[in-house]
Amino acid sequence: MSLSSELTAALKKEHEEICSFDFPLSRRTTLKIGGPAEVLIAPKTTDEVVQIVQLALQHGAPIFALGGGSNLLVRDGGIAGVVLCSRQYRGIEVDGKTITVESGASTGKVLKMAMKHSLGGVEFLGGVPGTIGGGMIMNAGTYLGEFKDVTTWVETIDLMTGKLGKRTNEQCGFVYRGSDIPRSEFVLRARLDLEPRDLEDIKKDVAGLRQRRKEREPSGVHNSGSTFKNPEGDYAGRLIETAGCKGMRVGKAECSPKHANWLVNTGGATAKDMIQLIEQVRTKVLEFHGVKLVLEVKVVGND
Repeated sequence: MSLSSELTAALKKEHEEICSFDFPLSRRTTLKIGGPAEVLIAPKTTDEVVQIVQLALQHGAPIFALGGGSNLLVRDGGIAGVVLCSRQYRGIEVDGKTITVESGASTGKVLKMAMKHSLGGVEFLGGVPGTIGGGMIMNAGTYLGEFKDVTTWVETIDLMTGKLGKRTNEQCGFVYRGSDIPRSEFVLRARLDLEPRDLEDIKKDVAGLRQRRKEREPSGVHNSGSTFKNPEGDYAGRLIETAGCKGMRVGKAECSPKHANWLVNTGGATAKDMIQLIEQVRTKVLEFHGVKLVLEVKVVGND
């Protein structure tokens, strides 16, 4: 246990409405896998975020930032300390060609807002689940674009020091499915710089992306999207399929027969199941192709 009795008492006294103790994180990840958070806290304002971080630091409790849980595998032992969840921290403001958005806003909501104002540049969000905060850290995207193409700046709070910071696009260090924004920081807000575009053209691109995903990706199972990053010049799905991994199972975790780079929870899978399957797929691809796959999904928590 990482929460002192003093911190527990302070949280219950000052922030009881936004705190959930011993909260099952399987309810906050799209894989529907994960042990409990010692305490899950879902602030609604920047002031509440700052207060929670300062309070946790004063009492020496570790803090973990949780967004939409769409790219996360939480181990069965859960996460000790404070899990700071952004799902209620989701304001959006539009000013001309810019959208300023808090980290907990869903990618779908941001796309909808851009379409409402006929702003182009975030059509790629039609194929990206989760929230803006996680999307920034991962530089999420599709063939239509990624966050690095539209981000002006990102504001964060350091979960180890409580310091507020602001990075320009260049300082974010965006790369393919990653950035220099450390996971020890909680994204507060980001500004997106978009361009006016005909609404029908935006709708056409988004519809095409969504149809492509519908045709290629499994449905009816819990998943985190692509499990592995594509190696340079190739596709993880092709490597996994040709290595004979499609349909491979460990417990209720499965290498999807529809898309090999989607390792899915068919119902009741544990993190142990999924991690064993990940390692088996990695091993077979390495043996067959000589390529060591790199995880896109983030594995966190305790065994």
